[in-house]
Amino acid sequence: MSTSFAQALPVFVQGLLLCFGLIVAIGAQNAFVLRQGLRREHVVPVVLFCALADAALISAGVLGMAQALGRHPVFAQAMALAGALFLAWYGWQALQRARLFGPHAPPQSGSLPPGGADPAWGGPAPDRLSRGAAMAQVAAFTLLNPHVYLDTVMLMGSIGAQQPAGLRGWFIAGSSLASLVWFCGLGFGARWLAPLFAKPRAWQVLDGLIGLTMWALSVLLLRHALRGT
Repeated sequence: MSTSFAQALPVFVQGLLLCFGLIVAIGAQNAFVLRQGLRREHVVPVVLFCALADAALISAGVLGMAQALGRHPVFAQAMALAGALFLAWYGWQALQRARLFGPHAPPQSGSLPPGGADPAWGGPAPDRLSRGAAMAQVAAFTLLNPHVYLDTVMLMGSIGAQQPAGLRGWFIAGSSLASLVWFCGLGFGARWLAPLFAKPRAWQVLDGLIGLTMWALSVLLLRHALRGT
């Protein structure tokens, strides 16, 4: 039985709006994409990885992984512990950057030049990531966060799986489009904030906020894992 546009559109919009509602939140993955966008470092592969990972996880959830994960709570607990450790480590790294490269820190090799020049302005950065390192970190932020699985696989997967078989693809398409639009806006739109981040103080504040956010998320994930023991 063929699916008409009138039938597909509401399902497409439902997936689009649901994904937007879940993804637009301050978190480790979004903070990392924002920082890479501000620095204009490997933005295209980072954005594509995040969008494709969301599309794959949502598809897996709709196609049945939601039920499988629901039957194995130990896996969710292990992912929470791994994610908590990673977020704690990254938060410490961000706070170290805020301390070492703040406006009152002593000059260091590779630090921001006068005027706060950054890759966005053609200058060096104190901790420029290689493409491999950037991809490894965004993969960890994406795949070691159990909330990603709860949102994409469990929640969106269970809702999408309730759609008629012929409309599930439209739900996945709407959700995937929302993810792509959001990460493109976050990564490529960040450059409009570049004039603000021409000053070292702004980078210090951003890294400080990122570090504290990572630690708060790490504590929440650790509590989530311990409740499962």
